[in-house]
Amino acid sequence: MELIFPSVIVILGCVALLLLLQWKNLRGPPCIRGWIPWIGAAFDFGKAPLEFIEKARFKYGPIFTVFAMGTRMTFVTEEEGINVFLKSKEVDFELAVQTPVYRTASIPKNIFLALHEKLYVLMKGKMGTFNLCQLTEQLTEELHEQLRNLGTCGSRDLNILVRHLLYPVSVNILFKKGLFPTNKRKIMEFHQHFQVYDEGFEHGSQMPECLLRNWSKSKRWLLAFFEKNIPAIKTYKSEKDNSMTLMQALLDVIETETNEQSPNYGLLLLWASLSNAVPVSISVRLCFGHLDLSSLNPVSTRPLWKAYHLCLAYQNYTVPSGDLLMLSPFWLHRDPKYFPEPELFKPERWKEANLEKHAFLDYFMAFGSGKYQCPGRWLALLEIEICIILLFYYYDCSLLDPLPKQRSLHLLGVQQPEGQCRIEYKQRK
Repeated sequence: MELIFPSVIVILGCVALLLLLQWKNLRGPPCIRGWIPWIGAAFDFGKAPLEFIEKARFKYGPIFTVFAMGTRMTFVTEEEGINVFLKSKEVDFELAVQTPVYRTASIPKNIFLALHEKLYVLMKGKMGTFNLCQLTEQLTEELHEQLRNLGTCGSRDLNILVRHLLYPVSVNILFKKGLFPTNKRKIMEFHQHFQVYDEGFEHGSQMPECLLRNWSKSKRWLLAFFEKNIPAIKTYKSEKDNSMTLMQALLDVIETETNEQSPNYGLLLLWASLSNAVPVSISVRLCFGHLDLSSLNPVSTRPLWKAYHLCLAYQNYTVPSGDLLMLSPFWLHRDPKYFPEPELFKPERWKEANLEKHAFLDYFMAFGSGKYQCPGRWLALLEIEICIILLFYYYDCSLLDPLPKQRSLHLLGVQQPEGQCRIEYKQRK
């Protein structure tokens, strides 16, 4: 009897604790857990994340949690949650990205935290609207050079065509003139390794590198490419105005803290500059101008420092600390509440955007928002616009395949087209 009584107390205590935890969980958003411990809903979520998010939003409402790979991701899709994501002091952008930065570019967290603010301010100034006029001429010259290589006519997959136009332009402008290879074999090698790295970037940001053999190999190749070329980048001088490239300016700041991470930051800048501009340009060409930039940046994320109470018009939720707060611009931009008739091309809607204050339409999150809005947004838009203008100025273009849908596989970066889409181009007389 003496032995039974303590056992009963322990059992009752465990039951009470379980009930307490369940009661607390009732106050949280609906949680999609899956049936496998730790893995949770990872398999279903990973098959097509954007479709998964939309179905969950339809079933559970504007705020819901997905448990996958030991991580709780709480998605917000209405104003109250969006405002928390953008403005609350309880969320932190730097904390959200330091682990992915370490996994994808091997930059230690202490170095990243020490340099992030300085580098962001530098990039914001170098690529701001005031300095764009200095880059316009160089952008135009670089694109002229690439267009001359197309010849008088031909056909090519649109994805490949845009890559071959924009990769050399971005690399030569941001790093140094002539850095992008000109030998056909080396060009192909660069494209192959960057494509593998880019397509595996999302998995590389979440999984140990040892599980991604091909991706790891391409990552090492790109790091070696920059390690070999950093000395030449540092000593490069523009023939026209002796101005510094963006990478040269970044190196000056980086080397105040470390002499070892220069190639790693080169890789990070390369991915940021090449990964998103290409698919956006593809989207514009596919529709020959039919684009509201609604497809950019499928998901942004920031961790919650401590539990946060979200009060909606019809529900009250407490999001626990440690959750990754997730915002999906992909679906936000398709919500008719914020963007009436979101699938239609309506350029007049942008008349309300306040570009003078570096702001777009309310709840337009393609380039992020708040303190760490994308510093290269104006350069990216300028590059895309000049590229499209020059291509259509010199060539008549027509599609040889039906318009492809967008992939729903990835959460990071701009959505790629699903399947092949060939374009035929003929030089105008």
